[in-house]
Amino acid sequence: MEITDLTPAEARVWRAFPRGQAVDFRTADDEDAADGGGWGPERTVRAAVLRALLLTAPQENGEIPSLDLSGARITGGLHLQYATIDQPVWLKHCHFDEVLRLYGCRLRELNLSESALPGLIAHAVRVDGVLRMTRARFHGTVRLSGSEIAGSVYLESARIHASPDTEGPVLQLNQAVLGADLWAPGLRTRGAARLSGASVAGQLNLRDAVLDAGEGTALDAQNLVVGTSVSAGCLRARGLLDFRGARVPGTLDLAHASLSRPGGVALRATSSVVGELWLFSGERVQGALRLRRARIDSLSLDPEMLPDEVYLNDLSYTALVPHHPAERRLPMLERDGDGYVPYAYEQLTAAYRRTGDDDAARRVQLAKQRRHRRTLPWYGRAWGYLQDVTVGYGFRPMRALVWLLTLLALGSAAFGLEHPAPLKPSEAPQFNPVFYTLDLLLPVVSFGQETAFAPRGAHQWLAYLLIVTGWILATTVVAGVSRAVSRP
Repeated sequence: MEITDLTPAEARVWRAFPRGQAVDFRTADDEDAADGGGWGPERTVRAAVLRALLLTAPQENGEIPSLDLSGARITGGLHLQYATIDQPVWLKHCHFDEVLRLYGCRLRELNLSESALPGLIAHAVRVDGVLRMTRARFHGTVRLSGSEIAGSVYLESARIHASPDTEGPVLQLNQAVLGADLWAPGLRTRGAARLSGASVAGQLNLRDAVLDAGEGTALDAQNLVVGTSVSAGCLRARGLLDFRGARVPGTLDLAHASLSRPGGVALRATSSVVGELWLFSGERVQGALRLRRARIDSLSLDPEMLPDEVYLNDLSYTALVPHHPAERRLPMLERDGDGYVPYAYEQLTAAYRRTGDDDAARRVQLAKQRRHRRTLPWYGRAWGYLQDVTVGYGFRPMRALVWLLTLLALGSAAFGLEHPAPLKPSEAPQFNPVFYTLDLLLPVVSFGQETAFAPRGAHQWLAYLLIVTGWILATTVVAGVSRAVSRP
């Protein structure tokens, strides 16, 4: 392309490129690139001119060329598929009439900050530096699948609002490799964001982001690998957050977040490995919470954020914070959609024992036995109720003493008012109502009273009752205490 074929605006850009000079067509600092469709020829540049400029790369001795353009309307399609661009490209505050296509392109650096575009097609793009799209506005999809970015990707306060009939995710970074951070606080998307299989060497920052996918998937981060942490505090998501199989050695921060997907799964982190999961101080999760098979070092979980349906089977955690009484944690296990999950109770018990709260650990074990009782046939439930009432399944041993003293007092009073007749008056010891009652109650202890006297009438039935009650009490005590002492 000859410079004589260029408009004055294009000629200005062409002359500035070899010297690396910036060209700024803006007339005010607060201009909105979304309104750039009405900008006139004095600030309009054809995409073909920019393509020719980047591919021919005119040089000047002693100068470092670069394309630094602001406030321009770019007409036509800027197609750079498979091109190698050695100069940094900065197209800031620009309005693109057509989708920017960079499929398979290699760039030194790309900056689209505060620009308005109908879309970006950049599968398998390679950027040796950073990719900046801060406060950019996209009215179509942003496709960066399989891209390799040596530095960070900046999507801070960007807007990606595709039309409602757009198929597939509006933001695609699946299988991408980032050498530093994915920096996207304040990001706004209408449609799914896909990060599945991506590798981010640094941090994924989604703080204050708003991801709206309706009843679909708001964030697909399956098998995501992050070098440090995922910061998503104050995130507002309508749709599924899917971290299944993700690897986050630091913190997965969802503090103060709002997660909503009524009737479906709101957060899924099954089979993930996370250093710390923060889920507190936010709104109550609307939708199910799935943490099956996850491995979490520290689980910071606010009971008030928990939804009505959770899935915790094979979830393991070292610490559960903050420390709450067992009564506040147990409803979480009651809501498990898989029903009775013994492993979940054992995990909660272990967490309390690690903090030295043995009383809370016993309460969890007692709740486990009561929950298990519901799964038994009627005779198993009856035996369970009996163990619960008498000794609290062995976790309330003082109840046995209370029962023993109550029955001892009852029997002693009854037999003290009316002594049973001796079987052999000449050989019988002196009657003692207290030790006679103990003889009836304690099946393995004998004070010589029971075999020497024979009650009659109502007292005989009382004796039978004490004997049967004694055996039941002894059996439940042995069963309960054996269960309690067998715990690690």
